[in-house]
Amino acid sequence: MALTLGVHASNPSLYHLSRLPHLLDQELAPLGETGVWHRYTDGTRTGALLADGTLDFGGTGSTPPVTAQADGHDIVYTAVSAPRPGHGALLVAAAGPVHQVADLKGTTVVLGIGSWQTHLLAKALDRAGLSYRDDLTAQRPGDSARHPAERLRSGEIGGWIAQEADLAAALRSGDFRVLLPTAEVITDRSVFFARRDLAEQRPEVVAAIAAALQRADNWAAAHPREAAEAVAADLGGSADDWETAHRLLPWRLEPVSDAFLAEQQEAADILHAVGFTARPIRTADASVDALRAPVAAALERVAASRTGREG
Repeated sequence: MALTLGVHASNPSLYHLSRLPHLLDQELAPLGETGVWHRYTDGTRTGALLADGTLDFGGTGSTPPVTAQADGHDIVYTAVSAPRPGHGALLVAAAGPVHQVADLKGTTVVLGIGSWQTHLLAKALDRAGLSYRDDLTAQRPGDSARHPAERLRSGEIGGWIAQEADLAAALRSGDFRVLLPTAEVITDRSVFFARRDLAEQRPEVVAAIAAALQRADNWAAAHPREAAEAVAADLGGSADDWETAHRLLPWRLEPVSDAFLAEQQEAADILHAVGFTARPIRTADASVDALRAPVAAALERVAASRTGREG
């Protein structure tokens, strides 16, 4: 049986595993399984792709699985990354008028709508007594022909949530400052989820995929320059900026925990309260208790080999 894994540019663990497919083969072959890759550009579609059978397994930031549940898709959480405090940040112009989150009222903020960035902004605004829905305009980067950095530098927008190499390049320029690090508001984890039938009927297969992801993470942690050069050649940007971004990632996966589900529930409640999702959900409904032990065992088995020899 061939299992289809989704890969897109915004999930570094899946991205590097797709470049090192022998790591997946090593884990799946003893179970009589193989893996194939489905490439797509918009991680927010992951829940729908699982629901329609295109994917068996995928990964995103924290928000897409919440919206997938709210859209009625029956997903199951499988594993999560450790928190990623250096992965992204809300930037403002270094010499601009925005000095606190409340100053964003009435401005435009550019972000990946539907990604973890929506959770970050909605929660930060709520803390400041503002509403994501009513007090500013959220725009996607692609809504303008101009790069968000240019728009922020000129004062056209009030803020920009940047991540990875874009964040490294922006901070290197000296034109921007961090208004809000993600770690002050959310854990900003990578989140991996699967179809329920796979998770319930073949937990050992899900655990094997998690182990392969940890092996890919081990390789990326041990080879940050090589990993950065590969991403830069594929996605653009500076290899130096990608290396900076890669060195800030934890490259460590964890099994699903009650604490993680509580984080997701908080996100779900906030996103529903601001009208981003149409109905309330229970994130615990997307957890299969019997999956936790095999995934934890698989990750423990692989984490100790964090030497980079997987490549």
